[in-house]
Amino acid sequence: MNETPDLSIVIPVYNERGVLPQCLQRLEQALASLTLSVELVFVDDGSNDGCAQWLADHPSTIGVSRIISLSRNFGKEAAMTAGLETAAGKAMIVIDADLQDPPELIPEMVEQWQKGIDVVLMQRRTRPGESIMKRFSSRLFHRLLRSSSKLDIPADVGDFRLMSRRAVEALKQLPERNRYMKGLFAWVGMPTVVLQYDRAPRAAGASKWSYLELSRLAIEGITSFSTRPLKLAILLGLVAAFCGGAFGLWIVFKALAFGDPVQGYPSLIAVITFLGGAQLITVGIVGEYVGKTYIESKQRPVYLVREITEVAQQVAEAEPTTRHETEA
Repeated sequence: MNETPDLSIVIPVYNERGVLPQCLQRLEQALASLTLSVELVFVDDGSNDGCAQWLADHPSTIGVSRIISLSRNFGKEAAMTAGLETAAGKAMIVIDADLQDPPELIPEMVEQWQKGIDVVLMQRRTRPGESIMKRFSSRLFHRLLRSSSKLDIPADVGDFRLMSRRAVEALKQLPERNRYMKGLFAWVGMPTVVLQYDRAPRAAGASKWSYLELSRLAIEGITSFSTRPLKLAILLGLVAAFCGGAFGLWIVFKALAFGDPVQGYPSLIAVITFLGGAQLITVGIVGEYVGKTYIESKQRPVYLVREITEVAQQVAEAEPTTRHETEA
């Protein structure tokens, strides 16, 4: 592609073959009204259902499609990194292929960028199709993250966002391997505006995020941008030491003052259980930070690309015209 596109749409894809036709159709409809040059950057994160081949066989009518096939499944954070580092647009939008984030909002996001805004965040007003437990845990996590770090990470904001080239270039300077993208986006800063929208249910398929994966991502986010868990571990140790010392003094006082026999077994089990739990929690927290340091020290790449396929824009065929001649 010779000319730099005005807008790049980055779409991470992992086994989303069933929704890709509808995704491409709605993207084309949403972007048709824009007078900007567009490229679609699909990142195939190790899919095994033929996503990359389908995309290669179905060129877009609104711009060039670039298909980045990773060597294996590296996870969504790595897939987004690959897309943002490869995209060439003056502004970039990250959107999921499952259509929970409506492509129809893209023109409104572009309008804010054209006013000089570097980052347009899309904040979810409603989240249909998700359980009460999932919504509650997500809200709790975002508030814990905001309170434990110095970053201003708005609640209920996902990966659906627009970033200017200036913001993306700043993001590309962050080299860490443990990547919690929402935190990295917030760390970059830049002039930002927040737009609210109602999230839609998945158009097809099922979510790839289990509660275990979401818990892992939550721990990743908190420990990547805050050392407060380490301080809480110190506080827990101090509380345990104080309670143990106070309990020991109380037992000695009762024995000396009242001749009260020591209730050994129950109290001993309670103290050992409490101290053992506190120690395991502390070791786990410290281990999480040590593990991050270990991974960072290896300097492995965040992702590996198997191939990049560029599919030219599909040119709409002109309707045939019939020439009518009249006899003289």
